[in-house]
Amino acid sequence: MEEDLFQLKQLPVVKFRRTGESSRSDEDGISGEHEVQIEGVRTELEPVELGDGAAVPKEFANPTDDTFMVEDAVEAIGFGKFQWKLSVITGLAWANAMEMMILSILAPQLHCEWRLPSWQVALLTSVVFVGMMSSSTLWGNISDQYGRKTGLKISVLWTLYYGILSGFAPIYSWILVLRGLVGFGIGGVPQSVTLYAEFLPMKARAKCILLIEVFWALGTVFEVLLAVVVMPTLGWRWLLILSALPLLLFAGLCFWLPESARYDVLSGNQEKALATLKRIATENGAPMPLGKLVISRQEDRGKMRDLFTPHIRWTTLLLWFIWFSNAFSYYGLVLLTTELFQAGDVCSISSRRQEVKAKCSLTCEYLTEEDYTDLLWTTLSEFPGVLVTLWIIDRIGRKKTMALSFLVFSFCSLLLFLCVGRNVLTVLLFIARAFISGGFQAAYVYTPEVYPTATRALGLGTCSGMARVGALITPFIAQVMLESSVYLTLVVYSGCCLLAALASCFLPIETKGRGLQESSHKEWGQEMVGRGSHSPG
Repeated sequence: MEEDLFQLKQLPVVKFRRTGESSRSDEDGISGEHEVQIEGVRTELEPVELGDGAAVPKEFANPTDDTFMVEDAVEAIGFGKFQWKLSVITGLAWANAMEMMILSILAPQLHCEWRLPSWQVALLTSVVFVGMMSSSTLWGNISDQYGRKTGLKISVLWTLYYGILSGFAPIYSWILVLRGLVGFGIGGVPQSVTLYAEFLPMKARAKCILLIEVFWALGTVFEVLLAVVVMPTLGWRWLLILSALPLLLFAGLCFWLPESARYDVLSGNQEKALATLKRIATENGAPMPLGKLVISRQEDRGKMRDLFTPHIRWTTLLLWFIWFSNAFSYYGLVLLTTELFQAGDVCSISSRRQEVKAKCSLTCEYLTEEDYTDLLWTTLSEFPGVLVTLWIIDRIGRKKTMALSFLVFSFCSLLLFLCVGRNVLTVLLFIARAFISGGFQAAYVYTPEVYPTATRALGLGTCSGMARVGALITPFIAQVMLESSVYLTLVVYSGCCLLAALASCFLPIETKGRGLQESSHKEWGQEMVGRGSHSPG
């Protein structure tokens, strides 16, 4: 007996604390650390330290807890092959930027071919944003009620169908209706970010969401290159049809997508959530946490009133204005770029407009090869925008990143008051677009992080809807007001972004270094209590 006791004393007792320790300890007082005592002999525990990003050893995968949450599993499994596949597939949906970029190419073409007045050209752009504005909240509600995968698949297939039909529009009224229906479908595509974010571990979340934003930039560049090849030979109809290619690829691959495990747990489908987590662990070659998956408290999902609870109300209102300003300025710059390049510089644009009016109100100019080249250069600015945002967002935080982006855009807009040549004009537009697209990307990172699972899709949907209000108004500023005064147009964009920078600073919650909130019944960040590696301080 004494010999057995001596051998037991020599055995090391290991203490292991998981990265995403269950928050149930604050309710039942059970700690994630255990001490072993044998016959009155106390053996000290040896802590096991894991480096950043290191996988949990299989022999230590959650041996001390008998339950775990989805957050725990996502953090323990980490980033791997599954998330790379998910990045590509959701990125294809995000490449719907082609459907947006085509507006700045299609407008001058139809203006000439169908002899459209300027207000009808502006309406052709605005009707897309009317569709997006009217559907964004609806798609968010569908994604919260029936699942992220369901909402995303339906919206992408809708956009694909009506996008191809647009190429066969015989007259102006037909293309107006069909592009409006395309906009209705595009309103649901941002739900790809909701689905994507809910599968990402905390440390990789910002970088990965910015990664799929690269697909937006690739979509815009591909659209300009496609227009250079297709427009002179096949015409705008084929350009509309071929612009649906990324969505066609998504339609063929979307059946691989799983439903969000966070959504399944919240809706009470524990077995499906567990099966999804096991699938991710298998693909990533990582161990699953041991024990039983905890089902979150059942909540009403997709309710507008939950966006205005006391602790989130101010955040919702400020985010609405930030998203409005982002889209208003971003799409305004896209449309303004075409107008400025056709004029040559800011100072000659007003005199050029007056000359055009003197000749005929329907006089038009097709985009030249030089216009397409400069359009390509400003479109390429989206890539430096992603890189700059990627570098600063985890250093200075989400709020300051958005504020900085708005300030730089506003400054570049004011510099356009100077009578600069075409080369300097291209550089200023390049910088302005890089930073306003970076601000948009930071908003896409921040918004899914700040809302709880029960209202995450709806919160993103309503913000996206407010962005479409800004995009709806901007053609009448960038195309119609421009005819009266180019300087007033630039003041409007610059002033709007200055106010948006202030709104970013006044956001009450900084989500940098925080896990996703599961329940809307707790104060923000309360679920992170006890997760020492997640919650600073």
